[in-house]
Amino acid sequence: MQDPSINELVRMWIAGWTVSRGAAEPVDEPWGWTIDVGVVGHVARHVLPEPTEADVRKIAECTTAPGTWLKLFTEDAAVRPWLGPQWRLDEPGYLMTAPLTAERPAVPAGYTVTSWTRGGVARVLVRTGAGHLAARGQAGLAGAVAVPDQILTAPEHRRRGLGALVMRTLQDTAYRAGADTGVLVGTEAGQSLYRAIGWTTRTPMASLVLEPEAG
Repeated sequence: MQDPSINELVRMWIAGWTVSRGAAEPVDEPWGWTIDVGVVGHVARHVLPEPTEADVRKIAECTTAPGTWLKLFTEDAAVRPWLGPQWRLDEPGYLMTAPLTAERPAVPAGYTVTSWTRGGVARVLVRTGAGHLAARGQAGLAGAVAVPDQILTAPEHRRRGLGALVMRTLQDTAYRAGADTGVLVGTEAGQSLYRAIGWTTRTPMASLVLEPEAG
């Protein structure tokens, strides 16, 4: 079976991401998709799996709302010259994929795990014996695809395998719900964690946001 194209992988990612974030349905565009998000600092996003300079410049010229994001699946250095200084470059992301399987990860001593699914979103909460938040994460479920999202470990609990515990628990939950493929966009820090548990990097993603005008 042929591997999915970057365009198809990005489509799979936004299908689960919109579920995870409760965003509007993606609107098809000639160059990709527009998604209304509707939160402070993140009004909407334009997602371009194969960005061209002409498309990016045209979108930028028509965009006036601060908090509008561009998600461009290429290197930061390729797209930075296409946009003015009012577009702030955020930290780079990486589109990654993994096959999903059933697995019940072991829980480190001193921690408890709670997981639940509601509204198509699987959630995992890791707490200390005293009930303090140690790690968390969620995944948007979209048929055969699961999109892990907002994976977080409290600073004082890092390097104890809790990020991997959250991810493996989400993967198990998604697999049992009928998903067989995981797709996510991770930061540089997250990329090393995900690689260690079997995820493969497919392409970089440049992320830019339109800043409010000064003054």
